[in-house]
Amino acid sequence: MKRFNVRKVAVLGAGVMGAQIAAHLVNVRVPVVLFDLPAKQGPKSGIALKAIDGLKKLKPSPLGVADDAAHIQPANYDEHAELLRGCDLVIEAIAERMDWKLALYERIAPFVAPHAILASNTSGLSITKLGEALPEAMRERFCGIHFFNPPRYMQLVELIPTPATRADILDQLETFCTTTLGKGVVRAKDTPNFIANRVGIAGMLATIHEAAKFGLSYDVVDDLTGKKMGRASSGTFRTADVVGLDTMAHVIKTMQDTLQGDPFYATYATPPALAGLIAKGALGQKSGAGFYRKDGKAILRLDPATGEYVPAGGKADALVERILKKPPAERLKLLRESSNPQAQFVWAILRDAFHYAAVHLADVADSARHVDFAMRRGFGMKQGPFELWQAAGWKQVAQWVKEDIDAGKALCNAPLPDWVFDGRDGVHTAHGSWSPSQQRVLPPTALPVYQRQLFPESLVGWNQADPLDVGTERFRNEEIRVWTPDGQVLVASITAKLHLISPAVMEGLAKALEIAEQDYAGLVLWSPDDVFSAGANLESLMPVFMKHGSKGIAPEIKKLQDLLLAMRYAQVPVVAAVRGLALGGGNEIAIHCARRVVHMESYMGFVEVGVGLVPAGGGLTYIARRAAEAAAQAPGSDLLAFLREGYLAAAMAKVGTSAIESRKLGYLLDGDVIVAHKDELLHVAIGQVKAMADAGWRPPLKSTFPVAGRSAIASARTTSTSAA
Repeated sequence: MKRFNVRKVAVLGAGVMGAQIAAHLVNVRVPVVLFDLPAKQGPKSGIALKAIDGLKKLKPSPLGVADDAAHIQPANYDEHAELLRGCDLVIEAIAERMDWKLALYERIAPFVAPHAILASNTSGLSITKLGEALPEAMRERFCGIHFFNPPRYMQLVELIPTPATRADILDQLETFCTTTLGKGVVRAKDTPNFIANRVGIAGMLATIHEAAKFGLSYDVVDDLTGKKMGRASSGTFRTADVVGLDTMAHVIKTMQDTLQGDPFYATYATPPALAGLIAKGALGQKSGAGFYRKDGKAILRLDPATGEYVPAGGKADALVERILKKPPAERLKLLRESSNPQAQFVWAILRDAFHYAAVHLADVADSARHVDFAMRRGFGMKQGPFELWQAAGWKQVAQWVKEDIDAGKALCNAPLPDWVFDGRDGVHTAHGSWSPSQQRVLPPTALPVYQRQLFPESLVGWNQADPLDVGTERFRNEEIRVWTPDGQVLVASITAKLHLISPAVMEGLAKALEIAEQDYAGLVLWSPDDVFSAGANLESLMPVFMKHGSKGIAPEIKKLQDLLLAMRYAQVPVVAAVRGLALGGGNEIAIHCARRVVHMESYMGFVEVGVGLVPAGGGLTYIARRAAEAAAQAPGSDLLAFLREGYLAAAMAKVGTSAIESRKLGYLLDGDVIVAHKDELLHVAIGQVKAMADAGWRPPLKSTFPVAGRSAIASARTTSTSAA
C-alpha cells in the first residue's frame, strides 16, 4: 500500500466538532488549518479565531496543553481557499445540513489538491448523496469519517465509503486514524446513523421505553445501566445530557425520516420527556439542565410525571447488583427469571439489544466485529451485544429472545434471522467474525498498521492469547512476570493491583535487570492495561511502620533508591512503556529509565504529598539534576529559578494530564516518544531498545551536579508551607 503522507490537514467548520478535531490533530503534531465562514465584523477569520480561543477553556480539555491552540491556523473561505492546495486531508465538519454541505463542496472543489482525501464528519447523512455532488474526479477520494465527541478522548472513528470510493483511500485513512490519531476504526455501511449511533440510540430509546414500562426513575436506570452493566459510568440519561439532547433528537429525527420500513420504526418516536425538555431549551449539560439539573451541590432529576426536578440518588436494588456480578450465563438466567422489576428491566434492555443487533447486522456492517467494536469504542461498553450474547451461551439466549418475541414482550415482532439458529455457538471465532451479507466468517483486517499492535483489542471467541501468558518466561513471582516476546528484548510486566511497588515487585525488577544485562539487548517495562504504576504499596509497609516508625521502612526505601539507580546506570537500555497512571513511585521508575515511550493519554506526577509524604525513590534528586542541566544551558541564570518549578509541582502534587503536559513538567525529555495508539506502545518501546542497543548503548557517566544550597532549602520550605 502506498504511504499516505499527511503534511497538513484542513478542517472545514469551526463548530464544536470541527474545532475539537483540529485540537486533536495538533495534539499529535499534525499541522492544521481551521476554516469557517468569513466574519461579518472584525477580522475575517474571526469565527475560527474565537473557536480556537474557546478550546483553551473547555473541560475536559481537547488540547494536551492549552498553548498548542496557537498551532491551529485560522482561516476563512474568502481569503484562504488557496491554502487547501497544500492539504493532504480535508475534513468537512459543518452543521448537519445536506444543502449546506453540498454548497460548501461546490465552493472548495477547485482548490482541493488532486491527491487529497476529502472526508465528511457527519453523524448520519448519506455519504453517497454527498459524494454525488462532487466533480467525478474527486468522488473516488471521498468518504465519511465520523468522530465521536469529544474527539480527543473517544476512541471510535467510523469510516464510510461510497460506491465510488477507492479501496486504497479507505486503507490509507484507516492507517492514519489508527497510528497517528490513536483511534479504533470500524468501517460502516452507508446507512442512516451508521453503526454506533444507529445501534446505540436505538438502545437508548429502548431503555427509555422499558424504564417507563417498569416504572423506574432516571437515576435508578443510570445506576443500573452504568458500571454495574460494564458500560459508561454515566449510564443512559446522564449520557444523553452530556452528548446534548438536541444532538440526540437530531439522530432520532434521522431515523424517523429515513427508516420508515424498519420493523423497529415505532420505537423511534421521540420520547415525550425528551421533546418537552428540548422545547424548554433544556438541552443537557451545555444548557445547565436536561434529564438532570445541578442546584448548588445537589443533583436533581426530572420527574416526568410532574415535569419538576426532584432530588436524585436512587440506586439499584442489592439483589440486582449481586446478579449483575455473576458470570454471563448465570447473570442472564437470573435476570430473566427474577420477579424484581429492576431485574426484569435489565433483561428486557439486553434482549432488545440482542434482537436489534441481529436483525440489522447485515444492513449496517460487514461483520459482527464492527458492531461490537463500535459499541465498545463509541458507547463505553466492555462488551458489545454479540459478545455478551455469545459469552452467555448463544443457543440458549437465542431461544429466550425468540420466546419473548413470540410472547409479544419484545419491541417488535420481527423474527431473529435464520442464521442465528443454524447451529452456531456465536458470531466470533478464532478465524474472524460472521458476515450475514456475505454468509461467511470474515477475518480481521490485514492492514500493515495492525502489525504494530502486538496484543490488539480482542473479542470474545477470537481466542487471543493473554499477553501475560505468551513468550518465553524467565522469572515470575506473585506480583511480576519477566519474559521475552522475541528472544532479543526482555519485558517486565507488573501484575500486582494497580501495579503498586512492593518488595516482590522490587525483587522482580532487580531480577529483570540482571537477566537483561546477561542475555538481552535491553529491558522494557510494560503491562497490558491502563496503569504503569500507581506508586508504592503503602499498605504492605504499614506493619513495619507501626512497629518501628520511619526508621523501620528506611531499608525498603534504600532498596528502591538502589534499584532505580541500577536502572539508570544499567549496561543495557531500559525503556519505560507508560500507559495510563504513572504516579509517585511509578513516576520515579519511569524517569530513571534510559528512555520513555508514553501513550498520549497518560498521567504522570509526584502525588506523595497527598498522603503526607515526599518522593523517596529519587524523584526530588531527579528534579534537582534536571534543574542543573537546564541551568547549564543558560549560562549566568539563577539555578533556583529552574528548581522552583519542579519542586512546586511536587509540593502541589501536580500531575501531567497528557504526555504533552508531562513533557512540559519535565517528566519526559525531548528524546522520549509519545505514542497516540495504546496498542502500539510495546512495539515502539521494543524498537527503541533495539535501536539504542544497535547504536552502542552506554549508560550515562556518573557525575556531580550543582545544587542551590541553603537558599534553595529556605525557598523550598517556604513553598511547602504555602502549598500546605
